[in-house]
Amino acid sequence: MSLEPRHQFYETDEKVNLSVMIKEVDADKVNITITPHSAKFEYNEWKLNLEPLEAEVDPEQSGYRVGKVKVEIWLVKKVLGRWGNLVREDDEPKAPIASSSAPLQDKPLPKHKNWEKLADTALSSEKEKTLSEDPNTGGDAALNSFFQQIYAGADEDTKRAMMKSFVESGGTALSTNWDEVGKGKVEVKPPSGSEYKKWAA
Repeated sequence: MSLEPRHQFYETDEKVNLSVMIKEVDADKVNITITPHSAKFEYNEWKLNLEPLEAEVDPEQSGYRVGKVKVEIWLVKKVLGRWGNLVREDDEPKAPIASSSAPLQDKPLPKHKNWEKLADTALSSEKEKTLSEDPNTGGDAALNSFFQQIYAGADEDTKRAMMKSFVESGGTALSTNWDEVGKGKVEVKPPSGSEYKKWAA
């Protein structure tokens, strides 16, 4: 009388891994036969016959390994995908279930995109703005250039107002109105969220 050993399996898209749970197996007495549609295991009174398999396997690539607590059998699938079961319930062979990780054979792979070239094209198509179009163009250098233009084209009262307001406010205010600046000391006006501190020299 033959006994069916306890067994379990897990699968990937490429193969099925079957574990037959028998301890201290003599590797010389194990008989395993793998065909495209079946897998058979025999050892002493233990017999496991998996026929017909859910889908076709490649016997040349399949194999087994005898361990101390189990015998591992791997069945390499001929068609990538998931089976769900080891053995078919009916005579109709099922197509493997496509997995999200299985490569799609009929879809062409996307072409390699040259991101450097794309960025260069996008940047070169943008027209460089001038200072008259956007006063923020050029950062601090542009701002200083803007103030120099105002100072260079100003009359003496405007120049005096600019110098006095900038120096007395510690660089926090700049005014071109001498009538307002000439009346008294210009207050320090730090940006919101900051505090002005006078440093000893």
